[in-house]
Amino acid sequence: MLKSPEINMIALNSPLKPNLKKLTKYLEVINNNGWYTNFGPLHDELTDRLEDYLGVDNLLLVNNGTTALQVAGRTLDCDSIISTPFSFVATISAFEWQKDRVYFADINRNSYNLSPSEVNKAFQQGCKADAIVATHVYGNPCDVDEFKSLSEQQDCKLIYDAAHAFGVKVRNKSVLNYGDASTLSFHATKVFHTGEGGAIVFKSNDHYEKAKELINFGIKKGVGLKQTGINAKLSEYHSAVGLVNLDEMDNVLDHRANLFHAYREGLKDLVEIPVWHPEANANGAYMPIKLKDKVELLKVVKMLSEQNIQSRNYFSPSLDSLYLKNTNYGTSNSLLISESVLSLPMHAFLTKHDLIKVMQTIKI
Repeated sequence: MLKSPEINMIALNSPLKPNLKKLTKYLEVINNNGWYTNFGPLHDELTDRLEDYLGVDNLLLVNNGTTALQVAGRTLDCDSIISTPFSFVATISAFEWQKDRVYFADINRNSYNLSPSEVNKAFQQGCKADAIVATHVYGNPCDVDEFKSLSEQQDCKLIYDAAHAFGVKVRNKSVLNYGDASTLSFHATKVFHTGEGGAIVFKSNDHYEKAKELINFGIKKGVGLKQTGINAKLSEYHSAVGLVNLDEMDNVLDHRANLFHAYREGLKDLVEIPVWHPEANANGAYMPIKLKDKVELLKVVKMLSEQNIQSRNYFSPSLDSLYLKNTNYGTSNSLLISESVLSLPMHAFLTKHDLIKVMQTIKI
């Protein structure tokens, strides 16, 4: 557990604070280099260290998790997706913003992840998506084997929104190695962050090279403008924050995972908890519980608030209720879960004492 200033409130989230002494040294390097962005040396160092730490190849740093999704889609030549209604809004708005067609399929009632069987039903009913975009919700891996088979059967691309899944493995292999591309968010609220930032991990080196041009306006090094692109590069300053925070990751992930398992053990007989992938570890990105209904959720939120404990109905609302023009192949599970799911405090500064207080409050 990291040390944080004493406060009375038990916060829902508390971003990891970069070590200022280490960060200052990196800032001095940046100033001495006079290189502030455009694939600088700290950017490259962070890329190499992240690939090694996560056990992946073809990792491309970008300026946030939303552009990561957009660039992944454009790199894979996708302009229509079928996706989950149970995720943070950026999973869908990223594609809506660039005028892609979006279809919704329902989630699995137990894991809260996009259901391969529901996606398959959508294809059988005429869905024309050229990519599946599935979120590893709360860091809980999707059924990667089923989605692999389905994407091959339908001859469509497979993109994972892995914003919550930093450090998560399936069968001791990084979950980021599944699919044609996996995207990460390095927003300040995430387990690992660069303040603002993100990354894409590509299966194919050809896709990685194409995307590297796309995030630099479409410019090919030594050739010039090759295609229409965008500016989505990660700066040296953000890379410096990432390098400092990466030094803390082993301790952060261990602490958060311990809290996560303690929560689940202490609450398992009181509330519903998402069923975790049986062959995956947990990174403690979030601690979701499901209450009986919205009335019970509001009651628990009130009890927690009276004890100065933050919580959040997350994810809510179900995204299909916001994007009504999109084709919807049935989202009853998402609608049910979204109105009664609650995220409890979870962060690197949370203490065991805090956790016990949260659980005791829910037991009232």
